[in-house]
Amino acid sequence: METIIRTKNLNKTYRTFQRQPGLWNSLKNLVIRHYNYKTAVSGIDLEINKGEFVGFLGPNGAGKTTTLKMLSGILYPTEGQAEVAGYVPWRRQAAFQKQMSIIMGQKNQLWFDLPAADSFNLLTDIYDLDPGQAAGTVKELASLLGVTEYLNVQVRRLSLGERMKMELIAALIHRPKVLFLDEPTIGLDVVSQKSIRDFLKRYNREEKVTILLTSHYMEDIVALCQRVIIIDQGSIKYDSSLSDLLAKYQTERTIRLNFDRPVQRSALAKLGQLSEFKDEEAVLIVPADKSLEIVKKLLEETPIKDFSFQSAEADEVIRRLLVSGIK
Repeated sequence: METIIRTKNLNKTYRTFQRQPGLWNSLKNLVIRHYNYKTAVSGIDLEINKGEFVGFLGPNGAGKTTTLKMLSGILYPTEGQAEVAGYVPWRRQAAFQKQMSIIMGQKNQLWFDLPAADSFNLLTDIYDLDPGQAAGTVKELASLLGVTEYLNVQVRRLSLGERMKMELIAALIHRPKVLFLDEPTIGLDVVSQKSIRDFLKRYNREEKVTILLTSHYMEDIVALCQRVIIIDQGSIKYDSSLSDLLAKYQTERTIRLNFDRPVQRSALAKLGQLSEFKDEEAVLIVPADKSLEIVKKLLEETPIKDFSFQSAEADEVIRRLLVSGIK
């Protein structure tokens, strides 16, 4: 497969001036300055193929946004190499700008006091697009996102969900090969979140655009991403498929039990952790690798009428990993 994003030993260290309080220290700082150094990204090696939809996860301050900013050319790295769609991002060549786009959920690129349609016309000129083709793209995307009737409404008068959909149209008007999404559904209601997820899934499938997504909504990751990269303290801790991640870290299974007659709590407690218990019903949490063995014992020792297995939800597994860290 064609590799469209590649990095090697990508690093970013921030330097901040350490100012001491007081008049005398202020005078000294004119001559002698002290700095603090913080490594935001450390030795990132990545290869992402064309058309992949990749989840980029990690706790706050892990280095996700810094990495996206370097890959999109907003930031220069301290050291290392990167190539996106055949270009070095921080050279900021005009040809590169036409190959990628970035959406940051807490920043807007549309003019608030103008209708979105006016901003789209401006972007058509900026990207040197054919006006007819650009208008057709806007019409198509607005229809898919269900915002056609709002194209001529001031952006400030739109709901947060409607504004984010307009931001998506602005990001895709030039049909980029690579799309970076940094918290695109932050603050949205569940209906808007699902609408945007459905659109992104369809667009990725039909247009084969490569998407790198950061999100604190694990539902976004589970619904959209086949591959997951977890970063912590600036370094990659995990990089594989979502299914492999779940197979490795879904270490517990829940067994829901119904009995023909009341059973004693002690008979169940010795086999696992009881999260719910009634005379004829119980919920038992057991190690995943011993679940079949435990069910066999339950069938032999208790009057089971019915039982069912349930693994931890994928989003819950990921949340636990982000809190406790990847081992």
